[in-house]
Parts: sequence; C-alpha cells; structure tokens
Amino acid sequence: MIKKRALISVSDKTGIIDFAKQLEALNFEIISTGGTQKTLDEAGISTINIESVTDFPEILDGRVKTLHPTIHGGLLAKRDNDNHMRMLEKHMIQPIDMVCVNLYPFKETLLNETSSEEEKIENIDIGGPSMLRSASKNFQSVTVLTDSSDFSKVVTEIKRHGETTLETRKRLAAKAFRHTASYDALIATYLTDSVKEKETETLTLTYDLKQVLRYGENSHQEACFYEDKIADPYSLAQAKQLHGKELSFNNIRDADACLRIIREFETPAVVAVKHMNPCGIGLGKTIEDAFTHAYSSDPVSIFGGIVALNQEVTLAVADKMSKIFLEIIIAPSFSNEAYTLLSEKKNIRLLTLEMDESLNLKEKDYISVLGGMLVQEIDQQKETSANWQVVTKRHPSKNEMEALIFANKSVKHVKSNGIVLTNNYQTLGIGAGQMNRVGAVKIALDQASEKLEGAVLASDAFFPMSDSIELIGKSGVKAIIQPGGSIKDQDSIDMANKYDIAMIFTNVRHFKH
Repeated sequence: MIKKRALISVSDKTGIIDFAKQLEALNFEIISTGGTQKTLDEAGISTINIESVTDFPEILDGRVKTLHPTIHGGLLAKRDNDNHMRMLEKHMIQPIDMVCVNLYPFKETLLNETSSEEEKIENIDIGGPSMLRSASKNFQSVTVLTDSSDFSKVVTEIKRHGETTLETRKRLAAKAFRHTASYDALIATYLTDSVKEKETETLTLTYDLKQVLRYGENSHQEACFYEDKIADPYSLAQAKQLHGKELSFNNIRDADACLRIIREFETPAVVAVKHMNPCGIGLGKTIEDAFTHAYSSDPVSIFGGIVALNQEVTLAVADKMSKIFLEIIIAPSFSNEAYTLLSEKKNIRLLTLEMDESLNLKEKDYISVLGGMLVQEIDQQKETSANWQVVTKRHPSKNEMEALIFANKSVKHVKSNGIVLTNNYQTLGIGAGQMNRVGAVKIALDQASEKLEGAVLASDAFFPMSDSIELIGKSGVKAIIQPGGSIKDQDSIDMANKYDIAMIFTNVRHFKH
C-alpha cells in the first residue's frame, strides 16, 4: 500500500507534534524542513528531509528549498488525469496529499521596533505561500492547513472516511487563499508606505475577525467586527471590556465617535454621544466637573448614551453616572470603588483604553459605497487661533475666544449641516445633520434657549446667506466662528456688524457626512 504524504513546514509550531503523531498513526509519510523537522525528529516522529525529495540542496541561505518541480508537481497533479499521473511516474515524483504550512512571521517582525529593513524583507515568505497556493488550487485531491484549530477536524475525518471530504478541502483551500492574500496585503502596505505612495492603482487592506455581532444596524442585518491586521492602539478594537454584555454594531459606531471627539481635549473632558453625534461635551478642572457639564448640556439625550472620559472614573463620577441609564462608559481606568458601584448595573458596558496623546489615530478612513470604497485622510487638522481672521468690527473677548476654540473643536464632530452653541466649558445646543443651515441654527438655538447668556456659536461650514446670522443676532449670541468662503460672505459680515457680533473666519471647513 502506497503511503500518503504530508508536507509540514511551520513557523508557529502550536499543536504540530500531536498532529504529526496522529498523521503518522494514520500511515502518512511526513516531509519536513529546517526547524520544523528538528522539532518533529526530537519528538520521535519519523520525517523525510525535503532535500531527499527534491534531490537538490537548499540554496541562497534558505531562500530556495521548496521551489522545485518535485514539490509543486506532487501538489498540482490532477489525480484523475492519466497524462498528469504518467508524467509524475516518468519524473519519479510522488504525489503530496496534504500541506500544513504557516508563514514566516512578517507581521511580528514588522511590529518589532528594533528590526531592520533587511530583517523585515528576509521574513517575507516565498516558498510557503507558493506551496499553499499549489495545494489550494488542487483542493480536489490535496488538503491544505494553515491554522492549528483545523487539525482535529481533519484527523477526525481521515479516521472516519479514510480521507478528508471534498467540502472540507474546498473550505480549507479558501481559508489558505485568504491567509496568503492577507499576508501579501500586509507586505504590499509596508512597501507602499516605505516609498510614501498614496494614490495606488489598487487598494489592498487586511483585517482580522474581532467579533461576530448579534446583528447589524437593525436586527434583520448580519454583521461582524474586524480589526486592523496591525492593531491601532487608540481604537475600540484595542479597548478592554471589564463588564457587561458584548458590544452591538451601533454601540461600536457610537463608541468610535466618542473616541474621536475625546481626543480633541487635553484638560479633563467628558463626551456623551447618541447616534454618532455628540449630545453633550463638558470640560472642567476635575473630571467630576466635566461630567456635570456634559450631563447638564442635554440631560434628556444622554439617556441611553455612550460616554467617554479622558481621566480615571472616580467614585464621585460613578455615583452620578449610576443614577442614569448609559450603554457604555469608556475611560483610561476605573477606581476600584467606581468599578464596584457601576458593575452592579447588569446592562452597562465598562471599557478601558489608554488615552495617551502619543497614541496617534490612524491616517485613513475607509467608507463603503455601493460598488466601491471611498478613502480619505481622517480630519485631524490642527488649528490655531493665530491663523484665524476676525472679519467684523467687534473682536471677541478673552472668554468668548476660549469658548470659540471649544466650539470649533466640537462642531467638527457633528454631522453636517452642523451648528454648535457653547460657553467655554460645555455645549449648550447642537443642531446636527440638517438639510439646511438655518434649520440647524434653529435647532441649536431652541435647545440652548435658556442658556444663551455668554454663548458662542460654531458652524462646520460657511453660511451661504445672511439669514442664519440674522437669526443668531436676534437670539443675543455675540460671537460666531465659521470657515468663511461663501460668495456672499460680505452679506454675513454686514449682518454680524448690524447685531454687534464678533465673527471669526478659520478658512478650514469641517463637513462630516
């Protein structure tokens, strides 16, 4: 009886000894290479050296050892093709029935800050992906394994049927192609970034499954959460969940919006988000003050909201938060007393994430559209008041300027058309996602109606006409910050002067669709 052959060559040797022993017991011959062969030999498993199969030594410091017709012919030959089988016989090539390969640790080398470019390049696997592709292409006859979690199922099927099923081989082939595609995408990204190319002719992205979600935006939609192959430390995917049920699709999107906003502030800050828009942003000398200001910004909308804090949650803050229903609280840490109190609430999720300013946001946003993908830089424009222009007769006071800076940071995270009213420590009224700017102004003013004394207003884009400025002027608001850039800017300036409003042009638009 001709023994079946398995070729095993792995960088990650998890479970490989037990798997090889089981294959040996199932009458497989095992071909192996380098460190894998040494590991198996030391475990008492009989192996065949790759050089005795190819009758050719490995060369170029190991760069070439499996790239040989004896290997790829044994993998690619169609078993039901008489011509293929005669050719194998003619060239004394024995079929290979199984390939178990995982690849050189390119990702790990990439993450190692001390590794040189030469080390990174040497950890680009060539022979491994080639064998995986050959084996996967011939899934009709060859079983291909890239993941130790599949070992037991393969062994079980061979014991039960004498071989793996076609369905299993096809599933594993698809997994192997995903594995090599992801590996290649990581290499392509590294090399592309190293030469600073931006508008590439193709877009190669790779993500790992983080979580299968219960459902998507609505209960009838399936959904999954994937994380970057190279983890972004400042991201929800890297947050540690301390308490509560798993996050939903909408939780993840809202929490992501929270993280983007809280990054704007260096002093103690609290952000509350509902449906991707901030419903309250508060600043303070302490985190307790900041939460009080965020809550009082809109005590109705915060109900069921997502809250992010940029400092530890203290017992005093936790006591305030425990009195309202919140979906998620994200902070760098929770004091023991705060965690004990909040974890009594079964339905709240408590997450921690490092919020060090040195942890930069990723540079790109990827937005799906029907039939394609939009890619843009994340809006991380750093603005300074030194670049702003006061365009009205009246200049803002010191307090107004502080408030305008706060308002401008806040409005960039509000869906367009977006209007935000603030003082210098809390949002007062937010008009988000309106089809016209006058409508957004009306909503923001109505929400802040009893708190307009000393308020300032920020707009994410220019005012196309002076009607919004007139509405603002009649409300008593005395300071506005906006990008400018309308062909009717002078009309707005004139209207602001009429109501003795100080108005600043930033020349930076912050549309958020």
